[in-house]
Amino acid sequence: MNNIIYNIEKEQIKNSINIPVFRSGDTIEVKLWIVEGSKKRLQSFQGIVISICKKNLNSSFTVRKVSNGVGIERVFPLYSKIIHSIIIKKIGYVKKAKLYFLRKLKGKAARIKEKLV
Repeated sequence: MNNIIYNIEKEQIKNSINIPVFRSGDTIEVKLWIVEGSKKRLQSFQGIVISICKKNLNSSFTVRKVSNGVGIERVFPLYSKIIHSIIIKKIGYVKKAKLYFLRKLKGKAARIKEKLV
């Protein structure tokens, strides 16, 4: 039974978009399809990846941005049909997998060093 479910999930992952390799601390821009009534448009959400949860088809990642002084976090399913593209803007240098400590920091203290490639 588990083998059947695994094969179905593997097939659905193959059909999804090409997802770049990113880690916690990277600044990314996620372009989403937004449906409003009969209209369909693209909306972007740019911020720092604070966590990644890898569970095959149920994988997700959390992006945090500060807008007008208010922190906004959004969890995206990695293999969702609403994601049009993911663009990596900056590669961050961090030593932790979960960056939840950024929630308490403000201004310059909340910055992350950029990794020199």
